[in-house]
Amino acid sequence: MPPLRLFGLLFLFPALLNAQDAGVREYDERRQAAPAQVATGEISRSAAVINSMDVLDDTQPIEPGDTISMRIVEDRTEPRQLRVGATGEIYAPHIGLVKAAGRTCKSLAYEVKKRLEQSYYNQATVVVAIDLKRQDDPNARLRYGSAEIDFFTVYGQVLRQGKYELPQDEDITISQAILRAGGFAQFANPQKVKLVRKTPQGNKTIVVDLDEIMRRGNLDYDIYIRNNDVIIVDEKKVNF
Repeated sequence: MPPLRLFGLLFLFPALLNAQDAGVREYDERRQAAPAQVATGEISRSAAVINSMDVLDDTQPIEPGDTISMRIVEDRTEPRQLRVGATGEIYAPHIGLVKAAGRTCKSLAYEVKKRLEQSYYNQATVVVAIDLKRQDDPNARLRYGSAEIDFFTVYGQVLRQGKYELPQDEDITISQAILRAGGFAQFANPQKVKLVRKTPQGNKTIVVDLDEIMRRGNLDYDIYIRNNDVIIVDEKKVNF
């Protein structure tokens, strides 16, 4: 037999064996059909590719401790990953705190859409997906299954007084705390905002000029919030 023909048969022999072996064919088909694995912590592909709100999940409720992703299509940006706080709220782009717990992805998306269209867009398309349930996240189970959740409280002349969760994965400054409370009310005095902090020696009151921080950009005064801090925004004195 000529050498070239012999070489060709030797080259084809393994392939012919595989073609006759049903187990090999089945393995190859499974390997080719298997979807690519998404790395833990990667933003949900559904929130990145879905462009219609009609197909969003409307069955599974969102819970405190869940990690969700949210995308506003008109922003033309990647989805943002958000942790649902112990109070059940998320900090949504452009509009601030929104109640997420108890809602489905679809109902949350339509709530954010409604609020965006009140101030920012003529028409908004909001995509929401659950990336990680609390029960599947060991850190969330540990954190939200205990009473050891940090909070700060805002009183006085802000749009939303109340108790707010202090995130463990980011630092919050006093100006950011005011924004989470909806910003200053009409008669607030931003120049003398009080921060009351518990110390071993007793309560300590720090007076902060938020006008210097938020209007003039002097970030040296923008101190970080700690657990159990209380922020008090007094009313501006008006002389008639």
